[in-house]
Amino acid sequence: MKTTLGSNGLTRRSLLAGAAAIPMVTIITRRGDAAEFSYKYASGQDPTHPINKRAQEAVDRIRNASNGRIEIKVFPANQLGSDTDLLGQVRNGGVEFFNLATSILATLVPVAGIVNTGFAFKDYDTVWKAMDGALGTYIREQIGKAGLVTPAKFADNGFRQITSSTREIKTPEDLKGFKIRVPPAPMLTSVFKTFEAGATPINFNELYSALQTKVVEGQENPLAIIASTRLYEVQKFCSMTGHVWDGYIMLGNRRAWEALPQDAKAIITKEFDAAALDERADVATLSQTLRTDLTAKGVTFFDVDRELFRAALAKTSFYKDWRAKYGEEAWGLLEASVGKLG
Repeated sequence: MKTTLGSNGLTRRSLLAGAAAIPMVTIITRRGDAAEFSYKYASGQDPTHPINKRAQEAVDRIRNASNGRIEIKVFPANQLGSDTDLLGQVRNGGVEFFNLATSILATLVPVAGIVNTGFAFKDYDTVWKAMDGALGTYIREQIGKAGLVTPAKFADNGFRQITSSTREIKTPEDLKGFKIRVPPAPMLTSVFKTFEAGATPINFNELYSALQTKVVEGQENPLAIIASTRLYEVQKFCSMTGHVWDGYIMLGNRRAWEALPQDAKAIITKEFDAAALDERADVATLSQTLRTDLTAKGVTFFDVDRELFRAALAKTSFYKDWRAKYGEEAWGLLEASVGKLG
């Protein structure tokens, strides 16, 4: 007897027969407490980061809401590979879900990097207006064209700040010749090259050792990342530049997603949407407390004039060049939220 899984007409028997041809979908016939769908969720962030704490809560709720039919296991801290490795894995089905920063996603979906435009967002009200609105919808459509699905809302990676072990960064001129690690992300590399810094792309799982061995002098990340990965142990100064806002987006393997029945998709989207909203609130709270915590751990903070940096970018061809790369439609959606750039 065949049991229909969903509206696509596939049966459990036919899916099992094709399992060898579709390795990204692990279908388990239920015996006792065994799951019907057993998926992997990968993340580059430390287990203590809010994105992973909330993801774990979400998968627990998904398991309960589905009566055990859906089992998703969370693999944090690049356990299954670097961010660039995992981006390949979620595309080919090695993992079914992957949480990725928009800055890294830009290597596959260039327009995802538009949210990282230097000094574009002034505050969180502006960020969420854009990401929950037309700009976010446009980016998700482009991700879909790249063959991936986006089952949940954008989460918050935070505003990125500059840290250093060698110098105090207070003005744009202080960045000249500064050896700074950036993620393998076109926009962030462009921002720091425009400031004449020595921007060096390094995968996140190699960052701590690169700082420790002085391959680079500094790096830039949100405070939650600096704290949860103990970067404060190898950095002395932190400049509150807020030069770029970065988001997280949950990516899904399309074939694994389409193998799920509609009720399962609805459960997963509902719970990961809730997790994203909870994570946003967590990061907002941490932004208020982490500065005190990191100061106690020996980090010296500098409040900088962000307008000096933005004005320095505007004097170059930075905004004009990126507008040409992203196109008028995408740039228009960005400026509709943040105002005129350049």
